[in-house]
Amino acid sequence: MKKLPITLDRTYVLLSSYLLLSFLLSEQVVAGKLLEPPQSLVSGVVTGTEGIPLAGVNIVVGSTNRGTITDMHGSFEIIAGSDDVLVFSIVGFKSLSVAVSGKDIVNVQMEEDVTVLGEVVLNAGYYTVSEKEKTGSIVKVETAELEKQPINSPLAALQGRMAGVKITQSSNLPGAAPSIQIRGQNSLRPGGNYPLYIIDGVPVNASPLPGSGLLSLGIDPLNTMNLSNIESIEILKDADATAIYGSRGANGVVLITTKKGTVGKTSFLLGGYSGVGTLSNAIDVLNTQQYLEMRNEAFANDGATPFEFNAPDLLLWDQERNTDWKKELLGHTAYITDVQASVSGGSDQTVFLVGGSLHRESMVFPGDFGYRKATANVNLGHTSRDQRFKLSLSANYGVDKNKLFYDAQFIQKAILLAPNAPALYNAEGDLNWENSTWANPLADLRKTQVVESHNLVANLSLSYLLAKGLTLKGNFGYMDLQSEETYRDPISAYDPAIQPYLVNSSRQNTAKRRSMIVEPQLDYALKLGKLGVQMMIGGTFQESMDNQLFLLAEGYADESLMDNLANAANVYVSRQNDIDYKYSAIFGRLALDWDKRYFVNLTGRRDGSSRFAPQHRFGNFGALGAAWIFSKEPWMERNLPFLSFGKLRGSYGSTGNDQIADYGYLDAYAPTNGEGGLYPIQLGNPDYSWEENKKLEAGLSLGFLQDRLQMNASWYRNRSSNQLVGYNLPTQTGFSSIQANLPATVQNTGWELEVDNSVRLGKVQWRTTINLTWPKNELLEFPGIEQSSYANTYRIGESLQSSLLYQFQGVDQETGLYGVSDSNDDGTINFEDRTVVKDFVPQYYGGVNTGISLGSFQMDFLFEFVKQLGRNHLAGFATPPGWQGFVGGNQPLVVLDRWRQAGDQSDVQLFTQSMGYTEYDRAANSDLSVTDASYVRLKTLSLSYQLSSGLIHGLGIENCTVYVHGQNLLTFTGYQGLDPQANRGGSLFSLPPLRTITLGAKFQF
Repeated sequence: MKKLPITLDRTYVLLSSYLLLSFLLSEQVVAGKLLEPPQSLVSGVVTGTEGIPLAGVNIVVGSTNRGTITDMHGSFEIIAGSDDVLVFSIVGFKSLSVAVSGKDIVNVQMEEDVTVLGEVVLNAGYYTVSEKEKTGSIVKVETAELEKQPINSPLAALQGRMAGVKITQSSNLPGAAPSIQIRGQNSLRPGGNYPLYIIDGVPVNASPLPGSGLLSLGIDPLNTMNLSNIESIEILKDADATAIYGSRGANGVVLITTKKGTVGKTSFLLGGYSGVGTLSNAIDVLNTQQYLEMRNEAFANDGATPFEFNAPDLLLWDQERNTDWKKELLGHTAYITDVQASVSGGSDQTVFLVGGSLHRESMVFPGDFGYRKATANVNLGHTSRDQRFKLSLSANYGVDKNKLFYDAQFIQKAILLAPNAPALYNAEGDLNWENSTWANPLADLRKTQVVESHNLVANLSLSYLLAKGLTLKGNFGYMDLQSEETYRDPISAYDPAIQPYLVNSSRQNTAKRRSMIVEPQLDYALKLGKLGVQMMIGGTFQESMDNQLFLLAEGYADESLMDNLANAANVYVSRQNDIDYKYSAIFGRLALDWDKRYFVNLTGRRDGSSRFAPQHRFGNFGALGAAWIFSKEPWMERNLPFLSFGKLRGSYGSTGNDQIADYGYLDAYAPTNGEGGLYPIQLGNPDYSWEENKKLEAGLSLGFLQDRLQMNASWYRNRSSNQLVGYNLPTQTGFSSIQANLPATVQNTGWELEVDNSVRLGKVQWRTTINLTWPKNELLEFPGIEQSSYANTYRIGESLQSSLLYQFQGVDQETGLYGVSDSNDDGTINFEDRTVVKDFVPQYYGGVNTGISLGSFQMDFLFEFVKQLGRNHLAGFATPPGWQGFVGGNQPLVVLDRWRQAGDQSDVQLFTQSMGYTEYDRAANSDLSVTDASYVRLKTLSLSYQLSSGLIHGLGIENCTVYVHGQNLLTFTGYQGLDPQANRGGSLFSLPPLRTITLGAKFQF
């Protein structure tokens, strides 16, 4: 099979050479300072309006990028020339420029200006808008918050930081795709709820890349992004903000903007961190004494005799051996290293930024497994002398390599293995199979899985000012993502007793995604007295190609030959998918404002998608948003002077959804094994059309004490109807389902609250942001659900994430077995008796983010909290206590409080090794298996210190910050599983987040 064009090792060499060259060039820049005019040390003190010294004021020499900050006494020192200008800035005060004019001491007093709400600019995709004047729901996280987390995925950096945005990591393996829901689940289809990802104007397919084994939930398509190169991430939530994207924005929009160069002297930035990660939590299970007591009691309860074939743990294995398998198999230390570098600068006309990064981390499993990533990025901006023509070019390239093992049950084995199971190695140092009495877990580590991805995202934006207020724009984007997964299954991973009957085999899965987009756009803006008008019209032409190839190879003569398919005796193409998706649209926007008090925003879009038959290919979507800044009304200013800002806003609109399989409206055939034959593999349905999501929102924004305290409250209601699902067919048709629209309506409602408070206490600046969301998901209507296949899955009036469960009746005091209610009294326990509904949508979730600065010191921490239900050990361990299951039979400590004899009252049934499975399975699907999975987690803790410029300037360093970052340091929860975040069924045995501590530094030359 043809390999991907660039290997990760080669990329590391190329990027390392690039970083070294960049550093050498920066040394030349430093050396060039000898040609600068004479400079000297300038010092001074910065005070506020009341004469109190200000700590943490940023001071920059205007002609360079050299800067410093004031200490806790308001003092500073900086190297500057006699003709230089010093620029002073800090949040809450007006920026101030002061000429040095040959002075050695420069003391300044800054004027307070805490009303900065209108200065925050939000990226709305096709246009920008200020935080104060927005009519839609847009939230933003900037680079300063993203860089304080030693993680890979940009989405993972958003956890706990945004209202209405729920991000869940069911697997915390590097590379695994997190799930994101913006204001809930809209579609009945699991694959119909992905938001739209946009990187610098280029759409990226949000669905995870296909994975298997430990990565069975999929691979994150954003893995290859350089987190340190992201300037900001904006989330568009309501109809007003998303309707401009039409059907692509049905589930919200994630806009990722990368960093750009700035006007000024060429500057070289170098940063890096290194640290360690360990398992943050583990499940307490029985020790050897307790385990053997359970197993012996199980045989006694069943009146059975243990034999070597069904009880090697009782008859063959060491009865005194006590191994903590969690420590042996999951207790290793993961080492993390990350290095970033960039060169930026430019003139008033042309700016540039070139950067790259290297990232490595090992894993907590035994063996040589780990994750590596290398990235490179470039951004170029140019403006003509007359300011009429503008150009912006950006390219982000990344390659990563994830080396794992294939066994998806490895973490489960680490929990369930008997504590007296044999040693991993025998006396000769080989894997120990203990006379074929157990499956050595280390053998599964020989089934290696390597996933390598390459991703290029490039964008070219052009604009030309045709006339005053009239601008012609063009956006051209290209995305190329390639991923190759190789799984090796050698015979050495199996018991030597069966190896003669096996062959070495491998699988290779290749996925390629390419996308091209062209978007012409015409903008017009004018001012007529107090009336401001902005108009926009544009079009989108996008084509995406998705190719997948699955190969199976067997019969390698030796394991060392398994890297090359040509060495296999037989190679089979197990599946090949080639998909061409085309999308086009025309969109427009009209925005009006009167006296910067009243705002109206009207957007519309007509979408065309190749996923529908020609007669249903196009759909019309749009939205209306409005806002009123009532704090600007004269009567408000007179009567409520403490209210510095007040705004009411609302929006209503509709977006479509076409997240379904391609070509579903066509009949499909495949060739038979013989010659000249075809057989049907899909029934076509040309009559289905767009799923539609109607969104309604109202919001209130308030600012008090000159916006030191800001509050935003939003209420939303989203209704998704005309659901696109697979309509189940009778088995006589030969097909399981057919693509169709069902008359179901899913509703998401909720409240969102955001609070931002800035306090200055003498030399201490303290800012706290709080976000809180109360979501509700509901299947509002579904005519005919009783006659459909969804009758056993959903209930009208309940959420899509609800489970239908039996009502637990307790442990029978006579038999000691679990009992559930026969709700219809028909004498049979079946699905119709599942009458208890438990909703696993969080009752509320949010985060508290606090930053405290004192001079050169800065401390930040983020607490994430969720109030929710989850599944307990009954749903995860899957076998009754006392059984020796396929992967092991250990149990949590809670089973010790079991039923022992007639008359006992307990919620844990008797120990058994052969009976009671049916009763256990019913209990595992009853309300007894539901528990409180709420938690509060210290997600991020960061401490940093900026060194004084006087200490480092002699070394050629203009700025230096050292820091220590902690991730997932503490979790407060009553949940007994590995991770309360992954609390559903099989997810109970996914890898919990690592407790990570890193130490790093940033240098500016």
